Amino acid sequence: MAERLAQEMGIELTDDHWEVIRTLQGAYRDEAEPPLRRLHEALEGRFAEKGGMKYLYAIFNGGPIARGCRLAGLKPPAGAIDTSFGSEA
Repeated sequence: MAERLAQEMGIELTDDHWEVIRTLQGAYRDEAEPPLRRLHEALEGRFAEKGGMKYLYAIFNGGPIARGCRLAGLKPPAGAIDTSFGSEA
């Protein structure tokens, strides 16, 4: 399912994409609805050596949390998508 969704989003899944998906799934396993900040910090820490969130925004064509959650089959946390500004976290 993730591969089909990624193709629709114009994303070619790499090991780093899968790592984001696993990290998000782990966060949702630990907590039913983790806050956006906690997910942001988890991903920032995991990818700090590669540039953190800046790197993840580059490989996810936008919001790594919102798009990563979609690829992982999870509901993005509140605040991850702001339709009034057209932005994603």
